[in-house]
Amino acid sequence: MKKARKRLPASGSQASVRRHEEQLPWKKQKLLDIHQALNSDPVDIETLRRAALSEGGLLTDDIRRKVWPKLLSINVYNLPPKPSKDVREDHKDYRQVVLDVRRSMRRFPKGMRVDEREVLQEQLIDIILDVLRRNPQLYYYQGYHDIVVTFLLVVGERMTIAIMEKLSNHHLRDFMDPTMDSTKHILNYLMPILERVDRELHDFMIRSEVGTIFALSWLITWYGYVLSDFRHVLRLYDFFLASHPLMAIYFAAVTVLYRQKEVKSSECDMASVHHLLSQMPQDLPYEELIGRAQSLFISCPPSLLTQSAALQPHNIIAISTFTDFQTSTLRQRPDSVLRQQLHKRHENQLTLPMSTQPANTNQLIKMAVWGLSATLGAAALAVAQTAMDWAPEFLSQLF
Repeated sequence: MKKARKRLPASGSQASVRRHEEQLPWKKQKLLDIHQALNSDPVDIETLRRAALSEGGLLTDDIRRKVWPKLLSINVYNLPPKPSKDVREDHKDYRQVVLDVRRSMRRFPKGMRVDEREVLQEQLIDIILDVLRRNPQLYYYQGYHDIVVTFLLVVGERMTIAIMEKLSNHHLRDFMDPTMDSTKHILNYLMPILERVDRELHDFMIRSEVGTIFALSWLITWYGYVLSDFRHVLRLYDFFLASHPLMAIYFAAVTVLYRQKEVKSSECDMASVHHLLSQMPQDLPYEELIGRAQSLFISCPPSLLTQSAALQPHNIIAISTFTDFQTSTLRQRPDSVLRQQLHKRHENQLTLPMSTQPANTNQLIKMAVWGLSATLGAAALAVAQTAMDWAPEFLSQLF
C-alpha cells in the first residue's frame, strides 16, 4: 500500500504570508494592506484608494489621519503655520464666517463641553479665513464650514488647513467661484444620470418641475450638513477623497434612485417632490449606495453625460485638473522617509558653527514639533508616529 506523499510547502516566508492572509478576516486584511501601502516607497496610493472606496472605508480615525494626507499628496512634516488671529477681522468674509460657525453647534459631538466646543469654533474660523487669505482666487460659500469642521474634528487645526487648501483648489474649486454658475452646472449632471437609469423617474421629476436645488446642500457640504451620524459622514468623506470630483453628484443620483418608489408615489408638483427629497433619510444603506455610485460612474461617465442638452459646454475646473492632481499623488515618500529627511535637516542645522546657525533654529524645531502635534488635534501624541511607528498599535488591532 502506497503512502500518501506529503505536499511540500511553497517557499517558506511567502507561503506563510499567503496562508496567514487567507485566514485573516477582511477588516484585518484591509488593515495590513493599508499598513503595507503606507510603508511602500513610493507610497502605494492605488491600494489606499481601494481601501477608502471598499466596504467600511478607512475603518478608524487613526487610519484616516494617516491615509487622508496621502490621498491628497500632503507632507505631514511640512504643514502650514498656525493661523494668525491679528488679521482675521480684516477679511471681507469674517462676519459671515463667524455667523455660520456660531450656528454650527449641531456638528460637534453631543456632550462636548462648552469650552472645548468654543475652542474648536475659534479654530474653525481661523482655518477658513486662513485658507481664503492664502488663496485670494477662492470665494467663501455657506456650507464650506460644514466640510471644514469634519476634518477639524478628526485631524486637528494645521492638518485641516493643508487638507482644505488642497480640496479648495481641486475637488471643491468650482463651488468657490464668485458666482454659482459652475455649481449649478454640476447639479445639472443629476437629471441626465437619472434619465439613463430610470426614464420614468426622470420624466416624473421633470413634470413636477422640482429641479435640482434639493441636492445643493448635499453637494456643497459633501452631505455633512444633512447627515446626523458622524460615522456616515466620515464614510462618505473616505469615498469622496478617493474618487473623481463629481462623485458627490453620482451619490446624489443613487440616493434619489433608491427612493424612486416614494418619489413616484408623491404628488407630481414641485413643493411635494422638493419636500420629500430634501428630507435626507438617516438610515440609508450607505455601502450599497457607494457601490452603486461607483458602478454608475463607470457606466455613465461625465464625458458621456455631456451629450445631454442640459449640459452645455462649461469649464469645470475640478474635472480639468483631476488627472494632473491624481498623477501628483503617485510620487510620495512614506512618512518614515519624510521624518528621516526632517531629522537630517535639523541635525545639519545643529552641527553648523554657532556663528552660521540661524538665530531661530530652536524656534524652527519647536514649530516642527508643534506642527506634528497639531496634526491630530486632541490625539496629539499619536501624530508624532509615522506609518512605521504605528505597526505595534496596528498589529494590536489585528489580533
